[in-house]
Amino acid sequence: MGGEGCNGPDSTTPPLLDSRFRGNDVCGQQRQHPAMTRKEAAFIRNARVGHLATADEHGQPLNVPFCFAFDGECLYSPIDEKPKAATARELKRIRNIRANPRVSVVVHHYDDEDWSRLAHVIIQGEASILTEGDAHRKAVRLLRRKYTQYRTMALDERPIIRIRIVRCIRWGRV
Repeated sequence: MGGEGCNGPDSTTPPLLDSRFRGNDVCGQQRQHPAMTRKEAAFIRNARVGHLATADEHGQPLNVPFCFAFDGECLYSPIDEKPKAATARELKRIRNIRANPRVSVVVHHYDDEDWSRLAHVIIQGEASILTEGDAHRKAVRLLRRKYTQYRTMALDERPIIRIRIVRCIRWGRV
């Protein structure tokens, strides 16, 4: 069960980013990034929490748990109304993304009783901050659909982190 690229054992070559998807949006199927299988996309889409790693301009890392929605191409995570130690603009993860947009996300499944069921997907991507526009509105809809807690929060007034997938690596029973 070694690490594999989301398209197979060659995890050293990043996938080409383009507008092609395996899913057929016209027929109502959910889209997915060209670097992943349907099972991997479902694994990511169904996860309730992930871990977002950012680094500042000096390479100092920060890893935080985060809630996200996945549209098959990008992950979206709000700077929501849960208590924070700083304003949205001053949050370390936001400052890090502005200084260095390269991020990494881990989505995993852990089973304390049966380690044969362990699995994770590592996503490497480029992050940006959305504050308005069509992409921001789409992200708010996806997040509210996935998390009932967000239905009463003013996400449409808050920044959202968008992560465009560049590469993914899977391990275990995804």
